[in-house]
Amino acid sequence: MEDFIKQLPALAKDKQQENKKFFTKLRKKPPKNLDRLMQGLHHEEFERTDCLECANCCKTTGPLFTDKDIDRIAKYLRMKPQQFIDMYLRIDEDNDYVLQTLPCSFLEADNKCFIYEARPKACAEFPHTDRKKFQQISNLTMKNVAICPAAFNIVEKMKSLMK
Repeated sequence: MEDFIKQLPALAKDKQQENKKFFTKLRKKPPKNLDRLMQGLHHEEFERTDCLECANCCKTTGPLFTDKDIDRIAKYLRMKPQQFIDMYLRIDEDNDYVLQTLPCSFLEADNKCFIYEARPKACAEFPHTDRKKFQQISNLTMKNVAICPAAFNIVEKMKSLMK
């Protein structure tokens, strides 16, 4: 798994043009059963993939934190929301709350999440491959295939099924 994670950015870059073309076509004319197909591929992949072996998403990227996320996590950590913001977050160029540092402050040595039960919605839904109207998030998916081995595998499988 470790070797695959190291190769992932290069593999994703090699597939970038092919993926771009595929997602453009998908956005223009998504199949009627796309959501069901994606949910099936997502479920199948995560039967084989153990995120605790990887945690590359937690090591290399940070989620956006919504106000609801901040309130929920602050309560979980028994802090005031502003304390949580001051301690862990910053505002990025898009005016969104994001982590101050990477890897994620809540990632433990065993790749478990210290705030798993209260984690941000973006973390809970990552890599978003089972989301409804999947074709609408192709730009996000293109980024995620360079980070998440499961997302890479799901997109490759999807392309082979839809040829």
